Amino acid sequence: MSDLLGRLRERGWRMTAQRRVVAEVLDGDHVHLTADEVLARATARLPEVSRATVYNTLGELVALGEVVEVTTDGRAKRYDPNAHRPHQHLVCSGCGKIRDVHPEGDPLAALPASERFGYSVSAAEVTYRGLCPDCAAAGAA
Repeated sequence: MSDLLGRLRERGWRMTAQRRVVAEVLDGDHVHLTADEVLARATARLPEVSRATVYNTLGELVALGEVVEVTTDGRAKRYDPNAHRPHQHLVCSGCGKIRDVHPEGDPLAALPASERFGYSVSAAEVTYRGLCPDCAAAGAA
């Protein structure tokens, strides 16, 4: 579980009803929603939440480092609340579903010194691609 709400409480983040519902929608494992999906789920819970509030709250959560923006294949930005545990993403090439994965080993170690070209490498982003079970089954049908 991402425990986004707990982290925000610890930071003393001002929790209005609108901001709280956005955080609640994002909280969880394997959550990678677009801003429009966050808006739809938030308004289902709290109809008076506005588009501007959702977008502003997402921007603030990203700026705080509590949510990470994820973009794959030019699709809409998605928001990942799993900001504090290192992980990579597994993306379905068919439907775009994203899952968090935690492979063993250090992805930085996979880049040999001869391929670093003098860079001081501090992070690596690895994205695994394939078909989810639903898309694979639809293709076989």
